[in-house]
Amino acid sequence: MRKPPIVLATRPVEQSRFLRAEQIDLEFSNGERRTHERLRGAGLGAVIIVPMLDDDTVLLVREYATGLDRYELGLPKGRLDQDETAEQGANRELKEEVGYGARELHILGSLSLSPTYMSSMTHVVIARDLYPERLQGDEPEELEVVPWKLAELHTLLAEPDVTEGRSIAALFIAREYLAGRYRPRP
Repeated sequence: MRKPPIVLATRPVEQSRFLRAEQIDLEFSNGERRTHERLRGAGLGAVIIVPMLDDDTVLLVREYATGLDRYELGLPKGRLDQDETAEQGANRELKEEVGYGARELHILGSLSLSPTYMSSMTHVVIARDLYPERLQGDEPEELEVVPWKLAELHTLLAEPDVTEGRSIAALFIAREYLAGRYRPRP
């Protein structure tokens, strides 16, 4: 296992390139008034990709998670670029993080991270018919690619470095889709 990077400094940020905080004054149907705060994403949305190497093998990545100060195992993901569809962004991120492109990409749905105070949404994209292709990404180090059998998804949950909720949810959505028990809404 890699040693996590050394934290050289921390400081508060009023506004980042990713997030902006805003207050919202609300009046509910019962007359109650409250001021809520939410984080508004500054981007165009995000994608989380379920790359299927074959009918039962998904490719996961292990990367450093700054928020937890450790390495986490999960699905490749990233922000969408200007004028990029979810499928195009998913294919780009897949090439950058995993070293594969996909001939077949389908949006399975969207996930929110914490809808009570965040406005951002992440599109779940399944990628199939993979072929080797690597693009230069923005990761500071090469990500470890870990194949995992969907039939063994229950054992993945016991891994101490698998805690990212979007990855877990997207894996279950993809498993149900591939088994024919779930169909995305058009």
